[in-house]
Amino acid sequence: MSKNKEKTVGIIGGMGPEATIDLMQRIILLTPVLDDIDHIRCIVDNNPKVPSRIRAIIDGDGENPGPCMAGMGKKLETHGADFLVIACNTAHYYYDVVQKAVNIPVINMIYLVSKHAKINFPEQNTIGMLASPAVAMTELYAKKLNKLGIRDIWPDSDYQDTLFNVIKEVKKGNTSLTVHNDFKKVCEHLSDKGVKAAIIACTELGILNRPSYLNFLDAAQILAAEIVQIAKSEN
Repeated sequence: MSKNKEKTVGIIGGMGPEATIDLMQRIILLTPVLDDIDHIRCIVDNNPKVPSRIRAIIDGDGENPGPCMAGMGKKLETHGADFLVIACNTAHYYYDVVQKAVNIPVINMIYLVSKHAKINFPEQNTIGMLASPAVAMTELYAKKLNKLGIRDIWPDSDYQDTLFNVIKEVKKGNTSLTVHNDFKKVCEHLSDKGVKAAIIACTELGILNRPSYLNFLDAAQILAAEIVQIAKSEN
């Protein structure tokens, strides 16, 4: 397998740390290899010290994470990354800050996943959303999806609170049966609302088991596949 023009990915991670490791594992599993050398070089800043996106966006009184993320991007570029990704959906609120700070491309996961929704479910004009309330507040997906003629459907407030608690528990390292069951209840609720497909738009949620009665687009999986495609491309 030729390595002549293989690109190196820089991963702005740590939001949360386990989700970043999960993304790296997905990259490994999606990469066609015969030996170690066939794997993609990943330069990773798995930095859990990035200021809280929840405090900055939801609470409105937290430190702006943008400068920290931009600094991470600059360092990854200096260390040899050919392109960057942000291993967190919510953190894409600061995408423009990161892209302006570097001279290499930063893959926009929100745009990428929204495009996949249109391609994979062309007959549907609605899609469910499984994400933190910060993603809803900033309309990160809504703006992209609406331009594609797709309306985002969110859980009702009580169920959204349950989902937010699930995300918090996963960040704590708790992936117990209770957490899985709470996630399933939210998915059932979306199904009851008429949702047939949903976007897993939180990298914490991507590590949980998902029920079979909904079709899912997993943002982390789509991003991992894009990383492999770009890294192995000769263009």
